[in-house]
Amino acid sequence: MCLAIPSKVVELHGDGTATVDTMGVRRKVSLDLMPEEVRVGDYVLIHVGFAIQKLNEEEALKSLELFEEIVKELEEEMG
Repeated sequence: MCLAIPSKVVELHGDGTATVDTMGVRRKVSLDLMPEEVRVGDYVLIHVGFAIQKLNEEEALKSLELFEEIVKELEEEMG
């Protein structure tokens, strides 16, 4: 099973990488697998350090909301 997390591009670097924000955590990812141009403000799916697909903002925010609900439920279960 693969898990790809929507992230917002906050900075582009000249070396084929970008800094993304994933639920408040920023990290650098590779854009080498992206079939289309990525701009600051775009939402992309991240899998094992690679941006793999663009999402529109509405889809991305819906997905992030679901991830947050899952995290909240897990935190409640763990006490």
